[in-house]
Amino acid sequence: MKFVRNILITRRTLFANKLRTALALSGITVGVSAVIVMVSIGQGAQSEVLRLIREMGTNLLVVSAEPTQVFGNSRFANTEIVTLKRSDSAAILAKCPSVVRVAPAQYKRLEVRYGRSSLQTKVLGTTPEYQLIRNASIITGDFFTHDEEKAARRVAVLGAGVATDLFGSMNAIGEIIRIERIPFEVIGVLKPRGITAEGSNEDDQILIPLSTALRRVFNLNHLSTIYVQATDQDAMYSTEKQIRHVLRESHQLVLRDRPDDFSIQNQLTTIEAEKDTSESFTLLISAIAAVSLLVGGIGILAIMWIAVGERKIEIGLRMAVGARRRDILIQFLIEALLQGFAGGAIGVALGVSGALIIGLTTQWHTVVPLDYLALALLVSLSLGLISGIYPARRASLLFPITALRSE
Repeated sequence: MKFVRNILITRRTLFANKLRTALALSGITVGVSAVIVMVSIGQGAQSEVLRLIREMGTNLLVVSAEPTQVFGNSRFANTEIVTLKRSDSAAILAKCPSVVRVAPAQYKRLEVRYGRSSLQTKVLGTTPEYQLIRNASIITGDFFTHDEEKAARRVAVLGAGVATDLFGSMNAIGEIIRIERIPFEVIGVLKPRGITAEGSNEDDQILIPLSTALRRVFNLNHLSTIYVQATDQDAMYSTEKQIRHVLRESHQLVLRDRPDDFSIQNQLTTIEAEKDTSESFTLLISAIAAVSLLVGGIGILAIMWIAVGERKIEIGLRMAVGARRRDILIQFLIEALLQGFAGGAIGVALGVSGALIIGLTTQWHTVVPLDYLALALLVSLSLGLISGIYPARRASLLFPITALRSE
């Protein structure tokens, strides 16, 4: 009953000075809402980037021909690396125990025509394993087969953007397009994927069999990229070491003590770097918001201090009719706790609303962190309690006669 009575007294006191109470709560409210909004944006961005990274492929490593600098004519110049071959992809698959599949690839940006329509797009020559490694789903038609790749068939799978640009709403399957004046039959269209985490537009490309690309289109015998899929995420780093060892041996870099003429992009490294960046961002925002929360705590302390001075007669009367020092202490602590909780609750409501509005009205992906909501309320309660301890103790130590004579 005493606790309920203290709550009612506190409620009446706080509502009697609405402006003062609002000012006391504003610091905590602003701090909590800012933390929730910014963390929601940060976690939303992290989840979106991680989704894009995983859409690139599962347990993916990308081996690329790395341009190196050679010394000539008294200066350094970049030279094209032609040492990455199809035999390297076969060696990786055969000699690396934790490799599930590989997809060698070569690409160029070329002119593509259909009727009177033409565009410049990325033409990627690869093998059927690419579809599994890169999670390239077909929305209509089929992907080319190993038999079509070995026979260097002139067949093409279009990215969603290319299909729209060339054919509009028409069905592209069975139509003939020309890549550098070479006719290709369209056999499939990829599901729209948009921009990947590495910045490439997966819808702005055409996939053709690697043998066809090297022999009939590019007139090359080397690769630009080898896509590699590891058995699982735990094997990613060991797989990277295995690949590096195999390629350095096949390129005879070990005996000549030369640097790698290739690079390996590890999907797991990219994910961990993104997580570290997101965590640093969240920590920075939390530190900034902590200053606002501290200001809010000081505001509650100041208001409670003023309240003790203004309510000395009330404190004296309560003590005169039997209230103990502990009762006075508890009452003022409850007032501070309620102010902290109210500021935190309003801040949570504003923060969640702000995050949802940003997610609905912009292209930003937001994720409301439930753990941060609970933490915000806990911190707000703690700030209220800490800010109210000294004023409450001051009120409880007043002598009844001194308090009654204060006027």
